[in-house]
Amino acid sequence: MYEAVHAHPDGDSTVARLAKTAADCGYEGVVVRNHHDSRAEYDAERIGEEYGIDVVEGLEIRAADPQEAGGSVGNYRTSQTILGVHGGTNAMNRFAVENDKVDVLAHPMADHGDVNHVLVKAAVENGVRIEFNLSGVLRTSGGRRVRVIQSLRKLEEIVDYFDAPYVVSADPNSHLEVRTPRELRALGEQIGFSKAFIEAGLTEWGRLAERNRRINSESFIEPGVERGRYEEES
Repeated sequence: MYEAVHAHPDGDSTVARLAKTAADCGYEGVVVRNHHDSRAEYDAERIGEEYGIDVVEGLEIRAADPQEAGGSVGNYRTSQTILGVHGGTNAMNRFAVENDKVDVLAHPMADHGDVNHVLVKAAVENGVRIEFNLSGVLRTSGGRRVRVIQSLRKLEEIVDYFDAPYVVSADPNSHLEVRTPRELRALGEQIGFSKAFIEAGLTEWGRLAERNRRINSESFIEPGVERGRYEEES
């Protein structure tokens, strides 16, 4: 299982500190998901070897509108193993799920964003994973926490109906916010998700990284597909 983290300068802890904590918590890997305007400087291979964990280079595109996001996706796609788009508005959610160069629609329900059956069907078609972000459950309280849980349950219903691809993350911004897989499975049960659902979403980050690395490798040429395209495997 993998966790996806925001490291310094996007978060409060270095990639190395987050990787060490994740390894101690029992994760096989971490995805560095810093926003593209707050990129971290780190040696993924060295850190991975030091702490015995897979460090996946990634970015989360945060943009004011789809036009701006489109330029950033084009700029960063070939250099990043996992590329996400920070959603949360209807326009950005739609942009992300309709773009087969995007791996993950992050924070889809933030900022009053919504995900309907049209967007989920597009995500299935383009192989875009929809994120179940648990940070609002872990780090808010009261009425806001209740609304976050309601949004996640609504999202789970439609994702399950269409068998759409998804990932799960606690979205830690510090090593102190990293939670073990066991804790996240227990949290999932508390808010109405099965342990298997949470585990599958944590595992999907690693599966996605493996697939993209294979696509990016110099030896990979899929018959009948132009090099560099990010299409879902059958």
